[in-house]
Amino acid sequence: MQTPVNLFKQALAEGRPQIGLWMGLANAYAAEICAGAGFDWLLIDGEHAPNGLTDVLAQLQAVAAYPGVNPIARVPFGHGEAGAALIKQYLDLGVPTLLVPMVDTPEQAAALVRATRYPQDDDQDDPQRGIRGMAGGRASRWGRYAGYGKEANEQVCLLIQAETGLAMRNLDALAATPGVHGIFIGPADLSASMGHVGNPGHPDVQRAIEDGIARIRKAGKAAGILTTDEALARHYLALGAQFVAVGLDTQILARQTGALTALFKGTAPVAASKASVY
Repeated sequence: MQTPVNLFKQALAEGRPQIGLWMGLANAYAAEICAGAGFDWLLIDGEHAPNGLTDVLAQLQAVAAYPGVNPIARVPFGHGEAGAALIKQYLDLGVPTLLVPMVDTPEQAAALVRATRYPQDDDQDDPQRGIRGMAGGRASRWGRYAGYGKEANEQVCLLIQAETGLAMRNLDALAATPGVHGIFIGPADLSASMGHVGNPGHPDVQRAIEDGIARIRKAGKAAGILTTDEALARHYLALGAQFVAVGLDTQILARQTGALTALFKGTAPVAASKASVY
């Protein structure tokens, strides 16, 4: 059996926009419902949702039943030895695409690249030489993907999050890092970093996002973002953002249950926070 092609990574390389959904319910049953909707990608959130490794695994298994729907998992953190160990565990579960939060410097980005890669015979002196430990778990289907050790580096996709003022200042260097395939701009944390807590729509934040998308594109990398505002999502796509999440399962549930209650009780629905854009 051959290691499967990462169709999300392939789509980014071909310049095709990918529409996704953020999943924070930490539940495989809910993940399967979302997978059936036909999104290009689903984000399993390990940073701000109560997802442990077994929860991530169960959601990967649920999504796998829906060909063409690509799972991405966000690790809680990725820096240092502990971060590298956690990245290894996510990859060993069979996560094909990782999103790593709070990446501020090219040195951090380069370390993450190394953490996602197996060392190869021809890169003994390569400063980007991988440090991922070898294993025969689910990622290789317990050895049934006979060439996984040599093929995995080509299929793993690494996305990093730029969500601080420092990251935006370093954006060109982050985007130039070999092995980084895309950069996701985090509007909520970026707005907080810029002194506009809870207001990602502030003109200064929006200018920074638009400038960031342009710089990421210029570097030949894919730009990503999350917004629940349809007009804004279409605006980002028009600017060239390539992987755009257009909703959150938690927010959909909160809004729809609130609206249903209001319909029958004659009360005003409780508004879900617009700041939930990560």
